[in-house]
Amino acid sequence: MSLFLVNVLLALAWSAVTGSFSFFNFAFGFVLAIFALSLIREQVGSTGYFSRARRVISLALLFSYELVLSAWRVAVLVLTPKMDLKPGIIAYPLRVDRDFEITMLANLITLTPGTLSVDVSDDRRFLYVHALDASDPDATRRDIAEGFERKIMEAFR
Repeated sequence: MSLFLVNVLLALAWSAVTGSFSFFNFAFGFVLAIFALSLIREQVGSTGYFSRARRVISLALLFSYELVLSAWRVAVLVLTPKMDLKPGIIAYPLRVDRDFEITMLANLITLTPGTLSVDVSDDRRFLYVHALDASDPDATRRDIAEGFERKIMEAFR
């Protein structure tokens, strides 16, 4: 049985025992089940579940940080009296090659204010990204490569 399924079943059991099936109670039961399963991870035989969970949480935290940071940058750009913007479309060379990874990268870029994924090339080697301020395309490519793409590859490979 999958360790994730065991985790969900333990969280449901927690909700049943406490008598509250609210989202926050279920989430607390899920975290409690992760802690309980981590105590017996060698007996269960899957330590990879916990390391992958850490990497996925790391990706979520990076997205949250980038979301706040880019929202702040866009707000500052919009509120400045002289908007010195150089919008443009950047061809970003992809290192991820799976459909799920490409889709996740494109969605994370689109959900971040100031950037928008426009298209993926037919050979799936380039992702075209519209940036609100494309004055330094190499810095934008570097930010994507060292940020979202690296975390996606760490979490799902």
